[in-house]
Amino acid sequence: MDSNRTRRVSAAALAAAVALGVTACGSSSSGSSAEGAGGVVTISVNGLPPATQTVDRRNFEDDVKTFEAAHPNIKIDAHEGLMDPKTFAAKLAGGQLEDVFYVYFTDPAGLIQRRQAADISPYVKDVPALADVKPELLDVFEDKGGKLYGLPTGNYSMGLVYNRALFTKAGLDPDKPPTTWDEVRTAAQKITALGDGVTGYADFSKNNQGGWHLSSWLYSLGGDVATQDGSTWKAAFNSEAGHKALQYLHDMRWTDNTMGSRQLLEIPDVQKMMGSGKLGMYLAGPDNIPTIVKQFERKYDEFGLAAMPGTGTLGGGDGFMFNPKDTPAKIKAGLAWVQWKYLNPDREEEITKKSAVSDDIPIGLPQPDLFNGKGAETIKAAHAKYVNVPQKNYQPFVDRSADVKVKVEPPNAQQLYTVLDGVMQAVLTNKDANIDQLLADAEKKANTILASVK
Repeated sequence: MDSNRTRRVSAAALAAAVALGVTACGSSSSGSSAEGAGGVVTISVNGLPPATQTVDRRNFEDDVKTFEAAHPNIKIDAHEGLMDPKTFAAKLAGGQLEDVFYVYFTDPAGLIQRRQAADISPYVKDVPALADVKPELLDVFEDKGGKLYGLPTGNYSMGLVYNRALFTKAGLDPDKPPTTWDEVRTAAQKITALGDGVTGYADFSKNNQGGWHLSSWLYSLGGDVATQDGSTWKAAFNSEAGHKALQYLHDMRWTDNTMGSRQLLEIPDVQKMMGSGKLGMYLAGPDNIPTIVKQFERKYDEFGLAAMPGTGTLGGGDGFMFNPKDTPAKIKAGLAWVQWKYLNPDREEEITKKSAVSDDIPIGLPQPDLFNGKGAETIKAAHAKYVNVPQKNYQPFVDRSADVKVKVEPPNAQQLYTVLDGVMQAVLTNKDANIDQLLADAEKKANTILASVK
């Protein structure tokens, strides 16, 4: 499950490949003549912001015009909306699915398994800059044989958002936030002791968000949600890590009283608590900070960002895949569009400079972070010229990023999160909840869900 995504930035120069791909679109003997008069290829893409988002929509439309001017053999038919798993199959069967469509990281595995996305491997093998894209992000779009079905365009990983002022008042060093759950628990006790309605730590437990966060807890403690043995997936959360995570939550809620009496919270509830200045810490990605600042008229200086306590964290993101009915010419044209708009570090300074005109767009957050090598350096240099957020506040997140392994969401994630919501809710609302029984019952339900995964 992704939180609200910030503006996608990215990197490493697929620019050379763009030119290669465009040339191929115009000269391919495999279907290009049938695409349109004069060899022009028209591709439908989604991701167009709605008319209510006036600035974002105008920027998108400007990008289309600029891209088409630079690529006269390609026309973009932009559609509003993103990929909806509930309507995807019907749109594909009815011929209404876009040629290039947006997905979350939870989508590709199932789409590849059901052959509902095109294999783009033959069209990117000559793109040397793909080596700069982080391998673990490309893995999301690959099948077991290494064939590639899409490209990542955004990513995030869960960390710990905290109120720096409350840390200082509680005698904690805001530049040295917790790195273990024991330290989180101690910090929450000191923050709650400030009184005046202050809550040390809050967590989600509703609308699949509890299962989403419990997965992060499991990863941080060395556990897993599900594991694969050959072609079979099995639930893995009924484990030492699962028990430990729930015991921490139980003790913080009932023994320490550092999570407040109000439970069954979700994203807006906790963001409001943080925006009110009455919450010490909660799990979130970097993009939560600008949301709190804008919605509750706070300042960026008030908030810090730490890496996930422990040794692992949950990550997610988004990208684009291609209609399995696409011709080679459409795939090549689609790759040219995705590369130019979303994966083009050479445009980053231009984009950042344009964004810097508005105070509403944060520049310098630690994510998205898609690339290694030259692409990453190009983006870093572009942001350094226009940074408008206190990057030192996020340094604890950056410093420990190499020590915290990022793991993506499990298959059938949303269904599993529904099951784990119930576990989270029981522990946070029932002091006498039986953790062993909760995990055992949830394991049976999860294995039924995972039985359908190939």
